[in-house]
Amino acid sequence: MNRRFKYPTVPIPDSFDPFDVQVDEWFEAHLRQSRGVDLLMYGASAVGDHGIVWLGLAAIQARRRHQRGQPWVRPFLRVSIGLGVESIVVNGPVKLMFRRTRPRHDGPRPMHLRQPRTSSFPSGHATAAFFGAALLRQDDPMWPLYYALAVIVAASRVHVRIHHASDVIGGVVTGIALGELVRRLVPLESRAEQDSPEPTGPGPSRPE
Repeated sequence: MNRRFKYPTVPIPDSFDPFDVQVDEWFEAHLRQSRGVDLLMYGASAVGDHGIVWLGLAAIQARRRHQRGQPWVRPFLRVSIGLGVESIVVNGPVKLMFRRTRPRHDGPRPMHLRQPRTSSFPSGHATAAFFGAALLRQDDPMWPLYYALAVIVAASRVHVRIHHASDVIGGVVTGIALGELVRRLVPLESRAEQDSPEPTGPGPSRPE
């Protein structure tokens, strides 16, 4: 007798609802209806689609590394390939496991924005944001800017009413965990680079 495989689902507890409502009401009272904030938040959501902003930052970082004579191919590939794998995992099996309904919004939006059809939990934008920031931050003095941008991209998903606040928190935690996992599994330097002797002659020193 053939049995159809049923993908396991994990319900989101109703106890999250009061927190989500309170956060949404705070956004409504303090941030929404402001043209400047709308421009920032809708713009952040748009560039966060498909990890576009993180791929762009990885390319800029690679160029800076190349100009300084530092290895750049491995760090760039780690971010670009990592974002692709992260997107497949989160938007595939993870979202299929939760299948949460997105926030209901019947009125017009102040700006156009792509409407995803996947599960609301966890936020893919928030996951990609903190995953990308975790990989980009290593040996980069601009790392605080990466995390500041990650916070804006993640918060934008609540502002534009595409995610519940708990979806965003779930995405942040997932992104941090996946980012640190990749940092351990795929070091910034290959084993050959780690085992190579430090230069003894004059010249620029390797960054720590």
